[in-house]
Amino acid sequence: MAAKAYLKVGKEKSVLRFHPWIFSSAIEWIDGDIEPGEAIEVFSRNGDWLAWGLYSPQSQIRIRLWSWQRSEPIDPILLRNRIRQAIAWRDALMRSSETNCLRLIYAESDQLPGLIVDWYDPYLVIQLLHWGVERYQEKILHALLEITGIENIYERSDGEGRKLEGLDERNVLRVGQEPPATIEIMEHGIRYLIDLRKGHKTGFYLDQKMNRLRVRQYAKDREILDCFSYVGGMALPVLMGGAKHLTCIDESAEALDLLERNLALNQIPSGKVELLCGDVFQQLRQYRDRGQFFDMIILDPPKFAPTVAHVSRASRGYKDINLLALKLLRQNGILVTFSCSGGVSLELFQKIVFGAAIDARRKVKILEYLHQSPDHPIGLHFPEGAYLEGLILAVD
Repeated sequence: MAAKAYLKVGKEKSVLRFHPWIFSSAIEWIDGDIEPGEAIEVFSRNGDWLAWGLYSPQSQIRIRLWSWQRSEPIDPILLRNRIRQAIAWRDALMRSSETNCLRLIYAESDQLPGLIVDWYDPYLVIQLLHWGVERYQEKILHALLEITGIENIYERSDGEGRKLEGLDERNVLRVGQEPPATIEIMEHGIRYLIDLRKGHKTGFYLDQKMNRLRVRQYAKDREILDCFSYVGGMALPVLMGGAKHLTCIDESAEALDLLERNLALNQIPSGKVELLCGDVFQQLRQYRDRGQFFDMIILDPPKFAPTVAHVSRASRGYKDINLLALKLLRQNGILVTFSCSGGVSLELFQKIVFGAAIDARRKVKILEYLHQSPDHPIGLHFPEGAYLEGLILAVD
């Protein structure tokens, strides 16, 4: 018999709205013994049944909810059905002749809390981010093999979420053949070499898939500065879009080496590109001090605010870097700027960039709002699934 969690008075409201998280502070008491990752029934304070969830003993998110029907307990059948459903609506994207990489499962937004699955043909890369999916890992692997037919599964459970759960990080082949040092993928007809084992996230920034197409439209005949360029996710599309010259900055020599190889892979002349290894903030200040300007600047920094507690510090970082970029743009320039910090809302990000524009004494217009690609959907019941915000700005 499953253990039972009883919530404090009023804490059932979010459950009734299908939000999948119950924090430890919302729980009045737990009736029964329970192991990490086991299923637990959730009740209101007055004893009304609410949902099924999976239990995490160390995380502040103590229970992640999976089912709001008592007749639908958490078991391998439910797990398989959810995986099949998540992949089914992405089927058309998987059949594209110009793209062979995308996110297949996006955790809570696909009603599979804690599970990330990315497809880089011929590999799946998975992340198991809490005790619930950790406990069901063998069932998850079996379902993925059965549903996708893809025979190679690599695990990159090496994020901050594992530490918060009290789980060890894991970076290991689970099924099939060990990936080589780099594999080749294709997105919108552009070829990339990526590193599944050591690359950022699961190897590539799949969430920027559609944004790369939008940014490409502004590149023709411009001198462009691409900051935090990684392996060329933004660099190659703008070059394909007709950029006159491109400067790429990243602090990782390994990433820039892959970017250089990706240029050659797509037969892009090296004379149009300058690669700089170093700190982006320092390099932007050097450009400012010597009066070097660009027609277009792309800012796609790493996460400045991993949690809401870091938002104040992150806001200062975002303002500083946007202020520097605005001072380096020629008249009629284009600034493409992003935040991937979940704690920084679009409204806050826009205010930060507005403040930078005032300090830089530049008049700025918003041309486009950018968000994560459709294979990273945002459940209306789970607004926390939205984390990537971007602006394309015209700078007078």
